[in-house]
Amino acid sequence: MTLQNFLFFLISTCLISAAPGSNMLLAFQFGVNYGIKKTLWTLAGLSMGLFILLTTSLLGLGLISTNAPFLLTIIKVVGALYLAYLGIKSWREADSELHNNQLQVIPTPAQLFKTGVWVSLSNPKAILFFAAFFPKFINFSAPLLPQYLMLTVGFFMIEITWQLVYTMSGKKLSDWLQLGNRLMWLNRLCGLIFIIIAIALITEIFWH
Repeated sequence: MTLQNFLFFLISTCLISAAPGSNMLLAFQFGVNYGIKKTLWTLAGLSMGLFILLTTSLLGLGLISTNAPFLLTIIKVVGALYLAYLGIKSWREADSELHNNQLQVIPTPAQLFKTGVWVSLSNPKAILFFAAFFPKFINFSAPLLPQYLMLTVGFFMIEITWQLVYTMSGKKLSDWLQLGNRLMWLNRLCGLIFIIIAIALITEIFWH
């Protein structure tokens, strides 16, 4: 891998990671609701999920998509359904806070971590990103392990940085959002976006 290719990879990854997908949306929402310190558990879960996807991709997800495409379809459907569940859960909890006039119960660190892992694993676009994007920057005639390490470290440095940016942005807005019903409407909006992402994924699966 040349230095030019590696720099192009970093720039491309930075732009892709900055886009507000399900991982970044979760980091922002939890930053608002739980603060930076507790959301770090969720960010750790998001990174663990991405690491699992990356490892799976490097071990031959491309072969699975070619030889057993139905497995990839199942992964996509399950991922979309989980995002829809998360959206409905966020909407219902926002309604519950309004009717009960009380703060949402803060999840335990283990629950925050688990949610992060499952949101990452439920994003089939991340799988396709690793399966289709990473190989473009790998020189298969050179030793692979050093290249895998460079790409992996570069990716996670950028991804974690953006997750922290989204989390801190949510935290900075938390005081303003505590006024009136603003936090409730934010949680509803986040839930709605998760549902829209799920519908878009389902539509993509059955229309292509």
